[in-house]
Amino acid sequence: MMEISEKRRQSILDIAREFGVVTVDALILRFQVTPQTIRKDLNRLCDERLLTRTHGGARLASSVENMSYEARRMLAWDQKQAIGQAVAKLIPDNASLFVNIGTTTEAVAQALLQHRQLLVITNNINVASLMRPYPENKVIIASGEVRSSDGGIIGESAVDFIKQFKVDFAVVGASAIDEDGALLDYDYREVKVSQAILSNARHVIVAADSTKHERRAPVRIAHISQTHSFVTDRCPNPAFRRLLSGFEVRTIETSAERQSS
Repeated sequence: MMEISEKRRQSILDIAREFGVVTVDALILRFQVTPQTIRKDLNRLCDERLLTRTHGGARLASSVENMSYEARRMLAWDQKQAIGQAVAKLIPDNASLFVNIGTTTEAVAQALLQHRQLLVITNNINVASLMRPYPENKVIIASGEVRSSDGGIIGESAVDFIKQFKVDFAVVGASAIDEDGALLDYDYREVKVSQAILSNARHVIVAADSTKHERRAPVRIAHISQTHSFVTDRCPNPAFRRLLSGFEVRTIETSAERQSS
């Protein structure tokens, strides 16, 4: 018969699989146990390489498969909304831009709804659906295979479509950020589209929340030196921060802006 502690650890793993991450505080409330008990459970799951510890909790240990779209959408929700607002401030009316796949880039699209005379080219069905009712802006959606998990449009047809344009801005996300400056993702077909987007924009904006520094993914999108602006809630990695400074990438941290206001 499974012991109570084993049942609790299984439940914690199930929660992590559903939402991508777990936090110590939330688990204490759910299971009505001490912080020491939860930390012991997380350490055990990490020792078994089922989870990876993060600040204040843990995440799924997989480095080859992304978490579900709904889990990604809810993860760091408030931070993504602030990032979206900060990115929108960088983009003037009457501009052309790419917006790629990602829950953070969708927050950017939400923040752009009050802009005027934008030309938005996207391989993200969610972005197109969000912006479609607003006639002040024009939305063009890429052709290609629609990924059922998140509405992303991927494949060679999407790459060829993107290459037809040369735009003012590109707003791109990443599933993971390595301290050596690599921007990473899980699906090489999605990465091909992202690379085409980067190559055909005059100013590249990376929009990524701080949890991306805690994650791993196997496919390289680009290096941070290939971008112009980096917008995040905070940059917790000193090595990566030095890279941003060294390559003169404009860095905006929304948490710092809130503290100074």
